[in-house]
Amino acid sequence: MLTRVKSAVAGFMGGIMAGGSSGGGGNPGNDMPLKFPYMRPEFLGLSPDEIECSADHIARPILILKETRRLPWATGYAEVINAGKSALNEDQACCEVVVVRRRPMSYCPPSTPSKTPTAKRRNSLPNGEGLGLRMEHSKLGEDYEGLVYHYWALFDGHAGSGAAVVASRLLQHHIACQLQAVIEILRNLASPPPTVLGEEPDADLYLQGTTPGPHRALTRAASLRGAAGAPGSPCSTPPPPRFFTEKKIQHESLVIGAIENAFKEMDAQIEREKQFYNITGGCTALTVVYLLGKLYVGNAGDSRAIIIRSNEIIAMSAEFTPESERKRLQFLGYMQPHLLGNEFTHLEFPRRVQRKEVGKRMLYRDFTMNGWAYKTIEDEDLKFPLIYGEGKKARVLATIGVTRGLGDHDLKVHDSNIYIKPFLSCVPEVKVYNLTQYEHGADDVLVMGTDGLWDVLSNQEVAEAVTTFLANCDPDDLHRYTMAAQDLVMRARGVLRDRGWRITNERLGSGDDISVFIIPLMYGNRQP
Repeated sequence: MLTRVKSAVAGFMGGIMAGGSSGGGGNPGNDMPLKFPYMRPEFLGLSPDEIECSADHIARPILILKETRRLPWATGYAEVINAGKSALNEDQACCEVVVVRRRPMSYCPPSTPSKTPTAKRRNSLPNGEGLGLRMEHSKLGEDYEGLVYHYWALFDGHAGSGAAVVASRLLQHHIACQLQAVIEILRNLASPPPTVLGEEPDADLYLQGTTPGPHRALTRAASLRGAAGAPGSPCSTPPPPRFFTEKKIQHESLVIGAIENAFKEMDAQIEREKQFYNITGGCTALTVVYLLGKLYVGNAGDSRAIIIRSNEIIAMSAEFTPESERKRLQFLGYMQPHLLGNEFTHLEFPRRVQRKEVGKRMLYRDFTMNGWAYKTIEDEDLKFPLIYGEGKKARVLATIGVTRGLGDHDLKVHDSNIYIKPFLSCVPEVKVYNLTQYEHGADDVLVMGTDGLWDVLSNQEVAEAVTTFLANCDPDDLHRYTMAAQDLVMRARGVLRDRGWRITNERLGSGDDISVFIIPLMYGNRQP
């Protein structure tokens, strides 16, 4: 078992190298076609030659938007390839404005979207308004009665770029599909969402227990005394309707549910289509949806988003790692021990248990515990821990360092038949930020970044760098956010020296793929 575990990480890294070396992020030994060809984000507008030149692991050029191109809200973007971890850049990014039509039409992509997808894509002017938007709405006919949402997403692939490429092309369509099911409800913010779709809210407030009705509610004591209308009462008056309570669901909860279900549908589609296409590995996913005045930040993995507003830092996501999800993972292992393959234990110990320690008392903890306690070591405790390692070195089943994301359906513990997927969740955590509650300035931004950025820079360092850079730029320069993103990536990558990539204070720079969006929030206040 020890030999197997030692080779697990090496095998996993080998899978990354092998999976990333093929032209489309597929497995070189797989004869099935690719779902989508490997490429860099479409909005960069790179030619095949430029994509090839960008994959230079020595120079590591930083890619940014061309001057002739714009993203919604003047969004800034920059990326850089890894220092040799994989042949390809396994990060993917997407930024679109999507129109969800009101009339019945399916957005759900059972296969590759047609050449005229129902969710229209477009590049807008920086504030999402102006001639481009009006012209498109005039062409869409009834679509002016639909919903328009802005969409930004980062996907960090592992063991190949296949899943990240597919998710970057299709997740927004799944979100549109889920939103279409509740579009009429979201357009009517004055009325609460109905409990049963298609039914009007009950006009009799008495039935909802909010207003005293013509009959007072029976107390238990009155019922026992045979009060009028009570069971056994001589009075023939029919009993009044019973009070009942009903949860009040907010409209934003429907959007959160739509995003959560879209992630699940995306993961299910990857699993289905792996039977017909060469889709390698898995990916983390970080998405931002702007809809009806609010930002919805959905995260499944270890990428991160923060808002920088008036020198204040607001965390909009939390990383999902073996350590942060220890209790969920241990509980699953406890409830379904067959998933551990009789080779792992759901218990956690400060280090590996040795055979000579059987019978001794050692520190441990399980899914019910935040703290630690002592237990007598048994033979069962000699198995390898379900969660082992600390910080960035923590692994689930000695294999993977993230616990949420898309794909990874075929991932197994090295040299075994133990699947990792049951322990991985595709469901994102969604946090909401109400843009309308604040008047944002030109320097108030949301920063999205894959873990290559956050591995070497803290929230505070990122905020200081962005704030300082934007303060020295012309507020009317629409390229300022792209240049700020480029500066962030440069700070995280560092400079190549004899001892590798180095950043401030001779710290080790990031050797991972790095992708960064910087989204100015003031344009959200200008949306109709």
